[in-house]
Amino acid sequence: MVEDKERWNKRFVEFPMPEGVSAIVEKYVVNAAVGQALDLACGTGRNTHYLADKGFLVDAVDISDYALERVKNSSTITKIDADLDKYNITPNKYDLIVNINYLNRRLVSQMKDALKNGGVLIFETFIVAHGDYKHETMNLDYLLRKNELLHSFIGLDVVYYEERDDINLRGEKVKIASLVAKKI
Repeated sequence: MVEDKERWNKRFVEFPMPEGVSAIVEKYVVNAAVGQALDLACGTGRNTHYLADKGFLVDAVDISDYALERVKNSSTITKIDADLDKYNITPNKYDLIVNINYLNRRLVSQMKDALKNGGVLIFETFIVAHGDYKHETMNLDYLLRKNELLHSFIGLDVVYYEERDDINLRGEKVKIASLVAKKI
């Protein structure tokens, strides 16, 4: 855990995250009842802050204490310093779960179980890509396969799904999968 924490702290220092909310979160948050939210791998809190401003009580989880220090101190935000390889999500707790630019397959079934009935999942991360893409040589454990995100959340009612070319936060060409789904 210490090595992961140090690696992520260094990454947040060297590649600061932008301030603005993720476009998918901004567009689809209206599908969730305002209540308890979970922001997995929250980083410096760009989505956490947006959700808190919308009235959600947000559990903001990240391994980087450097990033968590940049998440606002607020009565509506609970900062959780945790290694997501070991973290377990409380079942039937959340009206909204946000997972942006992070993949931990161990948490997929936990995310489904953690949603309350009517709860919404907003999930967006990178797909394996070949050719002129930045992530082609990245560790494949952290990249989705084609249609994997969609298949991972079978059983939820899919509101939106897309796989597309995009530009990451550093201006590099990447492939992205986006999913918004509701537990019914």
